[in-house]
Amino acid sequence: MRSVVSLTFAALLACPVQADEVRPGVLRTPDSRFADLEDFPYAPNYLQVGDIRLHYVDEGPRDGQTLLLIHGEPTWSYLFRKMIPVFTDAGYRVVAPDLVGFGRSDKFVDEEAYSYPMQVEYMQALVGALDLSDVTFFGQDWGGLIGLRVVAAEPERFARVVVSNTGLPAADGVRGWLGYTMFKLAVWWEGALTLDELQSEVTFPRWVAYSYHVDDLPIGRLMSFMGGSEGVVAAYEAPFPDASYKAAAQIMPYLVPSQLRENEAAWAVFENWDKPFLVAFTDSDPITRGGEAAFLSRVAVAQNVTIRGAGHFVQEDAGRALAELMVDFMEGRELPAEILSDSPAPDEAGSPDG
Repeated sequence: MRSVVSLTFAALLACPVQADEVRPGVLRTPDSRFADLEDFPYAPNYLQVGDIRLHYVDEGPRDGQTLLLIHGEPTWSYLFRKMIPVFTDAGYRVVAPDLVGFGRSDKFVDEEAYSYPMQVEYMQALVGALDLSDVTFFGQDWGGLIGLRVVAAEPERFARVVVSNTGLPAADGVRGWLGYTMFKLAVWWEGALTLDELQSEVTFPRWVAYSYHVDDLPIGRLMSFMGGSEGVVAAYEAPFPDASYKAAAQIMPYLVPSQLRENEAAWAVFENWDKPFLVAFTDSDPITRGGEAAFLSRVAVAQNVTIRGAGHFVQEDAGRALAELMVDFMEGRELPAEILSDSPAPDEAGSPDG
């Protein structure tokens, strides 16, 4: 894992990228790939953390209460485009970073450069460098796995937590030691799959096996399963000019249960959490279905709202509805037991994210 050292701010970089490889083994997607994205007029912001440049969206009043939105994979901060206007119109500041290997953030070529704790470390570095406080955190997919560890490390910075279609896989004792090995055996047993085979039966191990073995992850096709427009699919393909940029997207699903004992320690923070905590899972996600039970059983103060008619990528299917729910949550209003999505749910066999 690359160590994170010497934080320095880099203001918006006006000069165009001259080379894709900014240093040996580190790629930077050319700025031209992000021109004229559909419904995403937000200026980029950059933070240099050690040898990696992180990108983040920073919108809304600087003196407004802050929301930290962390995406999963294989997406990036573009995923929050339906939610950001709701928050800023309500007077909130939105900070939405791109994980290392995604979006406008730099990308390691080598899959072995990526790890679960590495991603946590970079996000914690960004929170510290921006000196965020009184934060409402939202995480979905890998955004939850990573962001909840950041919250657990510095709970004093966070006022509230919202999770959707995510988890914090954990175990202690023998299961904590052997769980990841058993998971890797399950992935090995699945072997290489075609995309058609994956679509015929979507399970998390099968999604991991597919992404791990495929030579060039077809991110556009994967995201189009949600029924997105051509412009939306192009935006999700934008960070990845070719397969050499996709190391993070291909390996991250394989790393989901790699921190079982460390996550069990993080759960201790949430089992004693006494600040607002909202669980807002969808009803049509084949990957995380039932995952809300862990939060509802282990976080005593957790409130539960079900989002009907939405799949894995809740930000795509119910972004505006979820953002409006979160504003009500942040402002202390009474919440309903369920809300409806912005659009019809995608085919359940077509939302295999990890």
